[in-house]
Amino acid sequence: MRKLAFSLAAPVGAFLLTLVVSTIALLAFGSSPAEAYGDMLSHAAKLETQVDILNRATPFYLSAVAAAIGFRMNLFNIGVEGQYLMGFLFAAQVGGLISLPQVLHIFVIMVVAMIVGALYAGIAGVLKTTRGVNEVISTIMLNSIAVGGLIAWLQQEWQAELGENFSSTELGTNEIEESGLLPTINGLLEIFTREIGQGKELTGMLLIAVLVGVLYHVLLNRTRFGFDLRASGINPFAARAGGVPPKRMVLAAMMLSGAVAGLIGMVELADRGKFPPDPIQGLGFQGIAVALLGRNNPGGMAFAALLFAFLDVSSGVLDSTGAASREIAVIMQGIVLLTAVIAYGVANRLRERDEAREAAEALAAEREVVPA
Repeated sequence: MRKLAFSLAAPVGAFLLTLVVSTIALLAFGSSPAEAYGDMLSHAAKLETQVDILNRATPFYLSAVAAAIGFRMNLFNIGVEGQYLMGFLFAAQVGGLISLPQVLHIFVIMVVAMIVGALYAGIAGVLKTTRGVNEVISTIMLNSIAVGGLIAWLQQEWQAELGENFSSTELGTNEIEESGLLPTINGLLEIFTREIGQGKELTGMLLIAVLVGVLYHVLLNRTRFGFDLRASGINPFAARAGGVPPKRMVLAAMMLSGAVAGLIGMVELADRGKFPPDPIQGLGFQGIAVALLGRNNPGGMAFAALLFAFLDVSSGVLDSTGAASREIAVIMQGIVLLTAVIAYGVANRLRERDEAREAAEALAAEREVVPA
């Protein structure tokens, strides 16, 4: 019961602290907390809004899994942003150039995205294992190279045949045929609910994200590779003594993280049918926050992704109703992350103190039983 209490104390404490601090922030901005919370909850109760939340949570979750793979080996992969954009761009370009049966077409596009993401993340892994370059520095630089260099240059090269008379809608890669677009799963959701209105479509990448979460759990907690990866992160020297090659594990973890990152852009690709001139950015950094809030646990990250998506979607309704400024949702995301870190830190300290006291009591009892 005590262990269960410690497990529940952190998330419950984080929730209550978030509620208190968010209420103070709303009052400071001259908004009514009751009205703001009421608008957010009533908006989230609509099925169409729930579809928006799931669509927004899907890339957040994939990004969090990508970051968490590095975290489990004590690697801080800041480059998820660049890795997913590079995978998105190449997958869209290849997908627009080929014509295949639907299953094969979608499979090829996803494999290309994963390979490109893995290779781009592998650069940071090679730099760390061969030259000792810290992955934080290398992945930050690789983000800048991808966003401000390679992607801009490659788009210009691939659009060289547009000529002088073209519209802004033609910018980006070639349109992908219908066979290459992952179908929506509205029908699956409507089995349990009602018909989804307002033209909302639930992305099929939601099922892929669920599968990725299951594979992440199985790989890291039920396989030898996962054990070696976690052991290398906890104590690389002990892992090396046990026969685990640390450099190989660093490279494998970085490339696996990049492969998952490559799937993030598939949500937008399925929706827009190409790599647009203005792809959604910031998903890689949101994933880091979601992974930290979810404690690298697949279930915890799913909850965190849904929470962040809920706050993102709610920012629009707050702005339209006038209950509060839409920026309050961003502030609440920061408050959630900060309070979670504080709550988990306090819970860990209390648990360690409790375990130390139990160990001391057990040792004292053993000494009393053993005769002098």
